[in-house]
Amino acid sequence: MHGSRRPAADIIEILMSNQPLLSTRPLGRSGLHLTTIGLGTWAMGGSGWTFGWGEQDDAESVRAIRAGLDAGINWIDTAAVYGLGRAERIVGQAIAGRRDEVIVATKCGRVWDESRTIGKRLCRESVVAEVDASLARLGIDVIDLYQIHWPEPDEEIEEGWATVADLIRIGKVRFGGVCNFSVSQLERAQRIHPIASLQPPYSMLKRDIEADILPWCEAHGVGIVAYSPMQAGLLTGAFTRERAAALGADDWRSRNPFFQEPMLSANLRVVDGLRPIAARLGITVAELALAWVLRLPAVTSAIAGARRPAQIQETVQAGAVQLPPDVIAEIETLLAT
Repeated sequence: MHGSRRPAADIIEILMSNQPLLSTRPLGRSGLHLTTIGLGTWAMGGSGWTFGWGEQDDAESVRAIRAGLDAGINWIDTAAVYGLGRAERIVGQAIAGRRDEVIVATKCGRVWDESRTIGKRLCRESVVAEVDASLARLGIDVIDLYQIHWPEPDEEIEEGWATVADLIRIGKVRFGGVCNFSVSQLERAQRIHPIASLQPPYSMLKRDIEADILPWCEAHGVGIVAYSPMQAGLLTGAFTRERAAALGADDWRSRNPFFQEPMLSANLRVVDGLRPIAARLGITVAELALAWVLRLPAVTSAIAGARRPAQIQETVQAGAVQLPPDVIAEIETLLAT
């Protein structure tokens, strides 16, 4: 627990300290069981590419990953494009000697050239080359969950997904998943090979999947691993207008509408409304945001990024938080205003 914070027993349930803080949930019908918190490595890609988060120390990233494993997180989400190979190399370094402790998920469909320009490809030739490059950077023999990063180009979805299915058959990949797919795109892929998981953005501030994507995944046994559950830091409780204004040009958030007016003020008002709820429960706003995403049994896991080992404790604790119905209703009212 954090210092002297004490959640009220009749409002929130925290697992006893002599038990694992993180439980697991099945990833759809795949047979994989993921901890309710997954470790995201997007920010570990650092700066120097289109969607970077600013400077990042690689040694600190390695320590953060190892701290996550020590805390009981059993899966890591990365992608070839994060730092243009950098994040995968860092993951490989961090899990060396600990491969049996971790489920490794990475992605294909984004490639880059010598000028560091990112392209979109799902053709067979590209996916085959990408999986081999990812395996080499990660230093592993098989990828546990290989995901199509974006459904782009749309006309190559079938070819890309059929290639992932072939990679499963030959043993380079255990299970295949997709990210950012619509229902119609999910249906197109499902006709070719079963989808183990969908990775969509999902947070209090971005709830698009609730209308049709989430019900479709429930009905078809597709696991959901939610990314950006803290909306790229906005729902940590630590973000301010001043911090948003100070974001550097090498931080992709400086160009994102969520961090610009008028959305920034609206988002910060939500955070201000969450503060007393979190305080009453004895948790942080970040923990509240993660627990809210995990309130739905259909969500297998929430991907929480970390750049420093110190962030892991809060992340893991969020996986043990269960929000009662009255708190969920209170948050719904807040989000509706």
